[in-house]
Amino acid sequence: MSYHCEFKNQAPQPTLSLRRRSAVQNLSQTLGQAFGMIGQYLEELGEQPAGAPYVAYFNMDMQDLDIEIGFPVARKLAGKAEIQAGEFPGGKLATCVYTGPYAEIGPAYESLSEFVKANHFEPTGVAYEIYLNSPMDTPPQELRTQIVFPLKAA
Repeated sequence: MSYHCEFKNQAPQPTLSLRRRSAVQNLSQTLGQAFGMIGQYLEELGEQPAGAPYVAYFNMDMQDLDIEIGFPVARKLAGKAEIQAGEFPGGKLATCVYTGPYAEIGPAYESLSEFVKANHFEPTGVAYEIYLNSPMDTPPQELRTQIVFPLKAA
């Protein structure tokens, strides 16, 4: 399968997020709990997410994933307890959209990695997944995930 990969320039986007560690088999429970906590906090603030939820992967150790789980927000907001204010990185990004079950996303990552390398860029090492629709009401084969690799400055 081929994927449409492209480069984008983007301004930094304020976020609210939680940092967690999780084994891949516990990921859906970890994500659900974190998204719920952040959603509840946004509700307390009278705010809405400014886009789709995301997860940043700081490593690919499937038994001990180091992840940031969050939502973009329209403006900088204060964190609370473990919910931290941060930002989705700006600058040059490489991206592609994968459609299908989360467990089969690997080839899209490989395609994006090859695209970045072929164009002589280097990723920062952090990979983002932006979940464009919800597994709660979307069949697995129709799930849409945008993969984003922030790139190192030239």
